[in-house]
Amino acid sequence: MSKQELTVLGQDDGSTGCCPSLLTTPLDEDRATDLAKVFKALGDPVRLRLLSLIASRAGGEVCVCDLTPAFDLSQPTISHHLKLLRQAGLIDCERRGTWVYYWVLPDTLDQLTAFLATTTTATTTHGSEVTA
Repeated sequence: MSKQELTVLGQDDGSTGCCPSLLTTPLDEDRATDLAKVFKALGDPVRLRLLSLIASRAGGEVCVCDLTPAFDLSQPTISHHLKLLRQAGLIDCERRGTWVYYWVLPDTLDQLTAFLATTTTATTTHGSEVTA
C-alpha cells in the first residue's frame, strides 16, 4: 500500500491565516466551542431563514416589523430566535424609535466560509479521489 502526501491548494506562503480551514489545521478546544455555538444557532430552520432574510435584504438591514410576517410564529418567538443569532455573532441590531433593525455581521460569515473551504479535489492516503 503506497502512501501519498496530501497537498493543500491555495496556501502559497504556508500560513493558515486567521481562520484555518477544516482541511488545514485541527481545531483547538476554544475554537471548536466558538464554532459550535454558531453552527448550533444555524441548526434551526427558523433562524436559518431569518439569517437569509436579513442577509438578502437590499440595503443590508431589515426592520423586525418586516421579518415577523414572514413566519407563522409570535413576535416573542421571532425575537428569541433573533437574540440567539445575535449571541452567536451572526447578526447585530439597533433600536430606532419603536422598531429594531437587524443586519448580518460579515466577519462571522467569512470565518465560517474560511473554515468550511475545501479544495475541489483532494487525494486520500489510499489513492482514491474525494471531490467536494
